Order: sequence, then structure tokens, then C-alpha cells
Amino acid sequence: MRSQISSLERSALQFTFGSMMLAVVTLACLYLHAHFAATAFAYLLVVLLFSLIGSFIASSALCIAAIAALAYYFAPPAFSLRIDDPQDLPVVVAFFIASMVGAHLIAKLRQEREAARVVAAKLQRSAADLEDREKRWRAIFEHNPAMYFMVDEAGTVLNVNTLGATQLGYARAELIGQSVLDVFPEEDRAFVCECVRTCLEDVGQTRTWDVQKVKKDGSVLWVRESAKAMLWADEQPIVLIACEDITERRRTELALQRSEAHLAQAQELSHTGSFSWNPTTGEAFWSKETFRIFQLDPQTAPPGPQLVVERTHPDDRASVREIIDRAMRDPSDFEHEYRLLLPDGSVKHIHAQARATRTASGDIEFVGAATDITAARRAEQQLRRSEAYLAEAQHLSHTGSWSWDVYGVDFVYRSAEVDRLFGFSPQEPVSIETIRSRIHPDDLPRLQEVQRQAIEHKEGRFEYDFRILLPDGGIRRIHSVAHVVVGSDGNVSELIGTHMDVTEQHAARERLENTLAALRESEQRFRDYAETASDWLWETGPDHQVTHLSEHTSAAGILATGLMGLLRWEIACDLEEEPEKWAQHRATLEAHLPFRDLVYRTVNRTGSPIYVRTSGKPFFDGKGNFLGYRGVSTDITATIRADQAEQELRKAQAELAHVTRVTTLGELTTSIAHEINQPLAAIISNADACLGWMGREAPNLPAARSSVEWIIEDAIRASEVIRRVRTLAKKGEIEMVPLDINEVVKDVIALVTRELVSHRVMLRTELTAGLPTILGDRIQLQQVIINLVMNGIEAMDAVTDRTRELLIQSSKDNVGHVQLAVTDCGVGIAENDADRVLDPFFTTKSTGLGMGLSICRSIVEAHGGRLSMAHKNGPGATFQFALPLHKEAVS
Repeated sequence: MRSQISSLERSALQFTFGSMMLAVVTLACLYLHAHFAATAFAYLLVVLLFSLIGSFIASSALCIAAIAALAYYFAPPAFSLRIDDPQDLPVVVAFFIASMVGAHLIAKLRQEREAARVVAAKLQRSAADLEDREKRWRAIFEHNPAMYFMVDEAGTVLNVNTLGATQLGYARAELIGQSVLDVFPEEDRAFVCECVRTCLEDVGQTRTWDVQKVKKDGSVLWVRESAKAMLWADEQPIVLIACEDITERRRTELALQRSEAHLAQAQELSHTGSFSWNPTTGEAFWSKETFRIFQLDPQTAPPGPQLVVERTHPDDRASVREIIDRAMRDPSDFEHEYRLLLPDGSVKHIHAQARATRTASGDIEFVGAATDITAARRAEQQLRRSEAYLAEAQHLSHTGSWSWDVYGVDFVYRSAEVDRLFGFSPQEPVSIETIRSRIHPDDLPRLQEVQRQAIEHKEGRFEYDFRILLPDGGIRRIHSVAHVVVGSDGNVSELIGTHMDVTEQHAARERLENTLAALRESEQRFRDYAETASDWLWETGPDHQVTHLSEHTSAAGILATGLMGLLRWEIACDLEEEPEKWAQHRATLEAHLPFRDLVYRTVNRTGSPIYVRTSGKPFFDGKGNFLGYRGVSTDITATIRADQAEQELRKAQAELAHVTRVTTLGELTTSIAHEINQPLAAIISNADACLGWMGREAPNLPAARSSVEWIIEDAIRASEVIRRVRTLAKKGEIEMVPLDINEVVKDVIALVTRELVSHRVMLRTELTAGLPTILGDRIQLQQVIINLVMNGIEAMDAVTDRTRELLIQSSKDNVGHVQLAVTDCGVGIAENDADRVLDPFFTTKSTGLGMGLSICRSIVEAHGGRLSMAHKNGPGATFQFALPLHKEAVS
């Protein structure tokens, strides 16, 4: 409203001045008698002139006033507002149009000029503001305590602030126009390109990242870059990057991370986990190592005291609960050791220590550490075992260890074995003077001198021997090995060494010297024996040809010169008779294996056959090359012939034993006949009865069948008697088979029953059941038992004052053999005859040959047993033999 009033005031003022100007022009034209058209032109100039400085409204009013003045003053009739002249009317119209158009155009032009002036003023103000902003922005860009980069989409630096260039060690001119990637490490450039590309894809969106930058001197700093892409004046995108120096923060973070990593590593290496626990809130924290110690997953197992109790060994849970309860009742520092029982069954030893602290909220919180001390506990146990082993080893090896303080002139350490070597009891207080009093007086000065020289010369290792005088008068010899310990001052501070009891070694050395002397004497004696023995030594080369024979070969009737260069199988005469033996022997030689007791037949220098037993062993050089065989040979012709004679003797003994058995059968003829007649008579009676049962009008078949069965049983009994007799009388080779001694006894009883009855002898047996089997010949053992039984029966023929009783016992003796004893109550054996009763041809019978017991002894000894006469209280005699068990029975 105020602007409208101001505009009207300016228009009125313009109209007033214009009217005055029109008045002046009117007076001038009247004075000059100007033409109508000229006056109109003058008025037009006034109107147009004032339209330049006035408003359109004032110009319009002046135009009307000018027309009125023309019509009034200059158009006839004069002083009249009418225009009667038709020639003046176009002038007036033209004047009006020209003045109005001109005023309008001038007004329009004035408005546009005013608008242009306003715009120019605004532009001037905007340019000033822009220049001011640019100055402020440049000041901010230059003096902002941050690094600024402006780069285009190709990564070229368009601008950089001085601070940023200075931080990197460059001048601004050195960076502008260069690639921004030049200030990044090679390995980070791809990452930077990706970040810039992301900003350009989303103009106006701020992106932030952390990256390293390389300074001109090669050092590195960490920055946090905040970048935004924007469009420049030419619509080209640029990226403005603000960089915050976070090097110190990064170093702090890295140091913190490194510290945390070191802490975690230290906890892992020391097997120590940290924890915290707030009893009020129940909150708990466990480090990674704590979870690992407890073998729990941090993701699934929330830490807390209950989890500790669940993992605790059942034997330690009560104490752990007590610690937890006491911590909740009376918060205070605690330290505790307990065991964990893990799911895999293993056990861990844990040492937990915590300190009660107060939080900012006033709550009590426990902060502590749990250490896996399993290895330490095991090491302690191992150390205790090692100490025990060391003490036991020192005791077993009679070696004691000690440490001597040179300055204190006393023992720093002395093992229990040292005291034992000096003859002190473990509880006895021992001083250095007491120890020195036990050292032999002749050895003490030398011992002290050796130690003194070692200390003066700082010798690393020294040895000495001395003797100990024991309280019981004995002498113990000690060998000591020690070395010096040099302190930081360069002087010897300690002597560390061992005392070893070498009394036995000293005695052994003396025995060894005596043994060596005896060995030399024995060697000479052996050499003398070898020179006079009938055996001879031989040696063959790698081709098995004889290369050496001792000089004693002639003792066997063999010429050494005739055998040199021959092979052993060329010397032998039984190569064709025993090809398998020689093939096996040659295979042994080719395999370079030792052989023993090879027996072969050859001839002596007179052409007589002889038998040789030889043994050999291969020998090699230092590189393992086979050089041949060395061995010894023996003439065993006499032994072979003795064996042959023994075989003949055994054959004669077998013949004699057979004759004895047959003779015994002759003596048992009556008993055998009775044993056979008895079942034969029964057979006849049963046959008659059977015929009677069958001859009836109505045959009694069941009774007849029973009679026939009795006939069969008696026939079998008679056949068994005949079998036993035939077996006993049979002549054949010895047949060693597993036997039950009780069954053999029962067979003998069946053969001698009649003899027992005829001689009125009562037989009593005590046969132990379940005896192990023996290996023997049934016939020969029957012969032995029959002979012992018949001898017992005959020994009781003269007995009339007591019952004639014969006892057969089987048992197991104190060495595990099966034993059989036959005891009679006859006249017995005289004491003078007891040692000869088993000898051949010795007998106490008037009609005997004295071979029965001798043959029995031979049979028992051939079975690996022993026949003997046992001493008996009372009348009669006891003969017994023991036989070894069969191997299968033993196993």
C-alpha cells in the first residue's frame, strides 16, 4: 500500500513539472506564432521527455493536457476547445497516438531498465555473495583440520587442500592433476576404485570407508574417508572426499586388538582363562580360553557357577559349592583347586583365583582366572616319580650326588645315598667334621688337595678315589666325579659331583685280574689239552675245500696231507647210502649257517672204517664277506660201536624179559586154567539149562534167552582171560602209548586172582581216581606189577601168625609223577641185602635166578622212571616205582 501511495506522489510531482513545461512551451509557441503542427511536435517532445523520467499515468495526463492546450490555443477558433480544421485533426490524432505509444514504450523501456537495474543489482549482490562464499569456502577448504580431495570420475585430483597435501608430505601442485590412486598402497587401489565407482553410481549419497594412504616419504597413515559425488557446473560429476586422520585411533585399535590377541594367546599358552561373576545380578563372563578349558561352546553354554558345578568332578563338587555359597554370603577373595570330569572321561586339574571388586553401581563382582594345571600336576607327579626313581637308581647303583659350597665350606645339597655310603642313618644329624672323620686318614689330605687344585685352576671336571671307614670296621671304596661351577665374579662358587661305591668293582677288578691269570693258565691248559686230545681242528675255504687240519689228525689214523684240498663229501664213504643227509648238509653250507654233530663214515689210513662227528661255524671278514668254515671233528667210532652193542644188549634184555614173562605164565598156569575153567563150566551149565527150558512142552523162551545171555557173558570172560594171556606171552616191539595205571593194575589182578586165593592172600587196593595218564608199554608194565605181586605172595608163604595181606596203591608223588606201590606183610628184606636186592643175579630164594627185580628195574628205567624199595614200619616189604606223566596230560 505504501508503494502505491509513493507511486501516486511521484506521478503527481511528474505531472506538475510537466504541466509547467507545457506552459513554458505554450508561451514560447504563442510568442513565436508557431504552426499548429510544430507546436504539436514540441508538445510531443515534452510528453516523451517527461515519460522518460515519470510514470505512464503522468505521461498520459500530460498528453491530454497538451491536446487541450493545442485545441485551446492553436486550433482555430482560438481560445476554444474545438478543432474545426480537418487538417489539424490528423495532427492531433497522430500526436495523441505518438505520445501515448511513445509514453507507453518509454514507460515499458523504463520498467525494463528498472528491472534490469534491479537484476543487475541482484546479480552484483549475488556475485558479491558468491565471492564471499567462495572466499569462506576456500578458507574452510584450506584451513579445515581435515584432508580434502576433489577428484573427477577418472580419479584425477582436481583440488586438494593445503593441510591434506602437507599431511601427505606433498605440495598442492604436486597432487593436482595426478591420479588419486598414487597416494594409496598398491593392494588397496582396487578397493578405492570400487568405492569411487559406488559414489558415482549414487550421486549425493555419502559413503564412508577406512583405508591406508602412503605419504611421500613412504610412511603410512590410516584415514576414514567420507565421500559424496555431485554434479559440477558443466554437469560433470565430481567426488568430494573428506579424510579424517585415524592413524592414532587405528594404532590404538590395532594395539587393543593385538593386546586382546596377545592376551588370548597368552591365556591359551598358559592354559589360563579369565572370568567375571556378579552374584547380585547373576551376570557372568568367560573368556574363550575358559570355555576351551571347560570344553564348552560359547554359543550354546551360558557361563555361570552352575555350569562349573556340572563340570566338576563328583568328588570335588561339595567343596566347589561351598566356595560359591560362601562367595554369595560373604563376598571376599577366594582361591581354590578342583578337578573337572569332561565328557570324554578325561580329568583336568583347575586352579581358580578371584578377587572381589565393587562396580560403579555398588555391586560386588568377582574377577579372576582359572588355570589348567593338569600338566603341572602331572609334572609334579612325574617329578616325584623321577625323584623316587633317582633315589632308587642311586640306591641301586650305590651312587650319591652332592653340591659343595666353596665359600660356606659346607654341603649345599647331599642326597640320602651319600649319607648311606658314609654309614649314617637318615635321622642322624651329620656335620662336615663328622663326614671328614669317616674318610680314611691316608686319603683325606689327597682329597683336599685335589679339590683345592680344581678350585685354583678352575678345572671343569676332575676325579678322585678315597676310602670310607665304616663304624663296623669295614672299608668302602668311593670313586668321585665332580666339576666346578664358576660364579659371575669369575671365581669358583660350587663343586657339584657324585660319590660312587666301587667297593664291589674294586673287588671285581681283583677277581678279574685273578681270573685273567687263571684264564691265561686255563688257555695254556686248553692248548696242552688240544695238543694231546684225540679231537682235531679243521678249516675250509669259501669253496668248502679243506685248507687246514690240526696236527692231531694222525691220532685218528687220518693222514692230513691226503685230505688237504678235498671237500667233506669227498672224504665221506656214506654219500650214496645217505644222500638226503648230505644234500641237507650242503644246503646248510651254501646258506652259510652253522652246523653241529654231523656224523659220517670214512676210512683211516689203514682202510678200516671209522665214524667221525663234526661241528662247524662260518666265519667272515670285517666287511661281512664269507671266508669259510672252522670247526672240530671227533672220532666216535668207539661210541658208535658201543651204541650198537647197547642195542644188542637191549635186544637181549627184551628176549630175557619175554622169557621171564613166559616163565611167569608157566607159574600162573593153575590160576589161568582156573580162570578159564570157571566160565567154561558156567557155559556148560547154562547150555544144559537152556536145553531144558527149550525141551518143555511149552518152551520157556525168556528163561532160555537169559541162559543164552549168561553163556555169552561167560564166553566173553573166558575170551578176555585168553586175550590177557596171549598179550602177556606175545613177543614184539615196545609200543609206547598213553595208559591209565589203574587199568593196568586191574588187568594184572584178573591174572593173579587164583594165585592169591590158593596162597590164602587177601588183596587190598587203594587206587587214586583221576590220575593223569602216563606213556608206556602195557605188556612190560604188567610184567613189572605181576613180578612185584608174585614176590609179595611168595614172601608171605611162611607167615602163619597174622593175616596175609597184599596192598596195591596208586598215587601222585611230591614231584608230580604217577607212583605205584606193592606192599606185603611177609618176612621182609634183611638190612644187609636192601642195597643189593635190585642187582642182577641176587636173590633170597633158594630156587630163584635173581633176574626178576633186575629186569623190572630195567623196564621202569626205560620208561623214564625209578624202581626202589621203601622202608616200612613193621613186617614185610614195599616196592614202588614212579613214572613221569604223558606230555598231553601235563599240558
